[in-house]
Formats: sequence, structure tokens, C-alpha cells
Amino acid sequence: MPLTSDERILDLSKQLLDIFAGAYGNHPGFRPVHAKGILLSGTFTPSAEAASLTRAPHATRASTPVFARFSNSTGIPVIPDTDANANPRGLGVRFMLGERVHTDIISHAANGFATRTGQEFLEFLQAVGASYTGDKSMLDKFFAAHPAALAFAMAPKPTPASFATEQFFGVTAMRFTNSDGVTRHGRYRIVPEAGVQLLDDATAKTAGPDFLFDELKQRLEKGAVSLRVNVQIADPKDVVDDATVLWPDDRPTVTLGKLELTSVVPNNAEQQQHMIFDPIPRVDGIDASDDPLLELRAAIYLISGRRRRAAETGEASAAAAKTS
Repeated sequence: MPLTSDERILDLSKQLLDIFAGAYGNHPGFRPVHAKGILLSGTFTPSAEAASLTRAPHATRASTPVFARFSNSTGIPVIPDTDANANPRGLGVRFMLGERVHTDIISHAANGFATRTGQEFLEFLQAVGASYTGDKSMLDKFFAAHPAALAFAMAPKPTPASFATEQFFGVTAMRFTNSDGVTRHGRYRIVPEAGVQLLDDATAKTAGPDFLFDELKQRLEKGAVSLRVNVQIADPKDVVDDATVLWPDDRPTVTLGKLELTSVVPNNAEQQQHMIFDPIPRVDGIDASDDPLLELRAAIYLISGRRRRAAETGEASAAAAKTS
């Protein structure tokens, strides 16, 4: 996973990481956002139609080992699962294609994103920060100029009954190419085989601070967590380089395959600290789109991941003890 040499992206990445640290505090060994998480292992099995979409190895092999990390939002490692700020939840999936060879999916439980570019996202976070100090004028001005950000901020973000009953969406579009050279743009949609099950606010408030993590471990004792990996296919006229623009629900969906997550990874805190997910696929058959968020997200993930690996692990181990 190479780090970009684009100084503009590097500077913007560091500014965003500074904002996250200012908002959530410095927590060595943890991610700047989606800090509280749990890492599982399992298997991906492609569907019969997967090869029609992409020639990527995990779409053409009988099965592929995977890791999957469920997480809460924010950079607070001990945020209660019942806190509304813990939504939207996140899911990162790593497909192990060979020795030190992998490709990833990074998704969250909200469909879409607040801004099209990283610079807009920085301005959005700065405006949100100012609003917490009592100055709401920056945020009002930003929302007036960026209605998609207002729509994203106001969209419902309910608490799931379980990580295994939440649906997840890829933020950015990818380019999928099959063995015939046919290329189509698509966005990931990961759907629970158990069905989407959400909690109302009153019920969520009565749950324990780690109820999602406790429930997941109890569920795994009874059997695998099954998730279906779908790809929503863009129409040729759809916008494919703007994460704020959602495609109509009537766009066709291809089932890429099924995830069967079977166990919690041993040494969970250490493995989470070490693993750096990559928003860019970097695999034959699946390429990054021209969405401007991708290079920035990749830089942020790599910079923060290197910091995380270099950090002392004591705090990480202590905070993860309750969830792993």
C-alpha cells in the first residue's frame, strides 16, 4: 500500500487527522475514527454470477479466507454502543488472496457521504467544531452551500440490534471488469442474511455499553454470521465520481458472494492495531473510480495506521479486553 507523494493530499490528510484528535482525544494504538471494533475471521464464497462482474481472484476461486472488522463510529475507544454518536457503524473486509496479497472493502451503515471532496470534508468538520463552541453560523453557511451534507447529517442513523443485522454501504464507486473486458461501475452493498434489525431509541438506551460486542460473541457460539456482498450497478448516465450522489434503487444488483464469519481473531487488540485497510482495491478486475475521496482516504488510513503500529499497545489492550 504505497503512500501518495501528492503534497496537497498529504497536508489535507494531516489536517483531518488533527481535527479527529482534537474532537476525540489522542488514543495511541487506536484508529482516529471507528476506534472501538472487533476483528473476526471467516470465508468468502463467490456467487455463480460473480465472474460476470469481475475477474478478480476472489470472484473466480471456490473460496477465499477473510477478516472482517465491525466497529462503532468516532475515535473514542470506549464509546458506549448505546451512544447515538456510535452510529453509523463500520465494516471493513479483507480478502486474503495470497501471501501478503489482499484486497479490501470499507463500508459504513449510512448510504452515501457528506461531501464530494476532502477539502469540503475538512470545512464541514471545522464548521461542526465551531458549532460545538456556540457559533453555528459556519455550519449554517456550509449546509446552505452543500445541501447533500445537510441531507447526510439529517438522515436517520439508527442503532442496530446486532452487528449481524446491520446493512453496510461502500462509500465510493469502483470499476469492475470481467474476463471479457466488460467494465461497469458499482457500489458495494453488504446485506445481513438474518435480515436488517434495528432498535428504536428507547430500546437502545436500555442496552448495555458493550451490548453489540457481547451479542456478536454469543451469536458466534451458535453459528456463523452470514452477510451477502452485493454490488449495485450504475447506469451509464449515473454520476460515479461523487459519493454524495446516490443512485436510484431500481438500478440492478449483482451478488458477488457470501461472507461466513465464524470466530473472533485471537490477540484481537494487537491484530486490529496492526491491520491497515486500504480503500483502493489494487487488484486485477476491480479498480478505483475517479472519486476524489479515494486517494485521500488511502493516505489517511496509511498515515494513521503507521502511527497506530508505532504506538504503545497498553491502552489498546486494556480497552479491547471487554470487546475481544
